[in-house]
Amino acid sequence: MARVTVEDCIDKVDNRFELVLLASHRARQISQGSQITIDRDNDKNPVVALREIADETLSPDDLKEDLIHSLQKHVEVDEPEPDPVSIAASGSSADAEDDDAPETVNFDQMTEEDLLAGIEGLVPPEKNDDY
Repeated sequence: MARVTVEDCIDKVDNRFELVLLASHRARQISQGSQITIDRDNDKNPVVALREIADETLSPDDLKEDLIHSLQKHVEVDEPEPDPVSIAASGSSADAEDDDAPETVNFDQMTEEDLLAGIEGLVPPEKNDDY
């Protein structure tokens, strides 16, 4: 039965290697509890997956996208855009008029005396024979 199913699937998926990937992915989904779309007829999961592809109860393109998604380790998530109301509330009217102006950055200032006092307070590292 599986040989006939594979030959039926080649019409739906041109590449045999891709067919094996899709069918194995679908068989794993079935073993994890996914609903099957055809009668089982006492077939094992790989045969059921091939029969689903052959009967076109599942789209090979959808299976391919699901397979790619399952193999991705880093999935880009679109972050929601900020509310226009919150943007308007955080900025003033002067900021709204001059959007191209560079932002001012405040740095902590340290005098030379403070820097020297901090350096003098440092303890030299202990010497090791390994170095």
